[in-house]
Amino acid sequence: MLVAVGCAKKEVPHYTISRLVKSDTANMLTVNIAKRLSQADLLSIAAKVKEDSSALTNLQLRYLLPGHNDKNTGENNFYAIAKYPNKGNVTMQDTLKDADGNEVRLRITGLTEQVAKQLLALNPKEIQGKNILGRFVDDYNETVIIPFTDATDPKKEIYIIELDATGKVVSATVPQIDNKDGIQKLVVTHRGDYCTLKDSVLTQYSIDDLGLPYNSIKSGI
Repeated sequence: MLVAVGCAKKEVPHYTISRLVKSDTANMLTVNIAKRLSQADLLSIAAKVKEDSSALTNLQLRYLLPGHNDKNTGENNFYAIAKYPNKGNVTMQDTLKDADGNEVRLRITGLTEQVAKQLLALNPKEIQGKNILGRFVDDYNETVIIPFTDATDPKKEIYIIELDATGKVVSATVPQIDNKDGIQKLVVTHRGDYCTLKDSVLTQYSIDDLGLPYNSIKSGI
């Protein structure tokens, strides 16, 4: 027997809507959230958005954390995606419901707040005593990216390390600095892939994406 899993009525966390994209198959809303939320909180927001957007059919909500850009080209830019199936497309597998009892399909791709805090708290010997430029959680790779400088380094270079949940260094890079056009690019591969670091946001670019970022991450989220 399948039992419907619902979300009880509760205070709705703060959110804003920044973008509506319409297509033949869905009305996609970008929902900006202030932090990593639980399934119950995401369903609570979904119910409120659906109630306020009753004129929109095939509603799809794309939850976005601070610092992330909904125009990134990567596949995992959103913390979670909620889809409301049409009544005629509801199946026996649609057992999840929002606070108003509507069937909803919710997929959370981002890390939980607990896991993110564990990553942000990592302090391996490689960065101890260094000038940390930020700690950036990569939800897709389940790692934390830490760029830093070393006051004792005569070359004044920027170093970037990436740690997994155990604190193991999975990558270490000394990027080449490119200040062309007034933008400091940290070139991290021989082929020319690079990232920028501005206003506590690490933005990553592939040389193949014609100047469009594939990911952006705000420090400490």
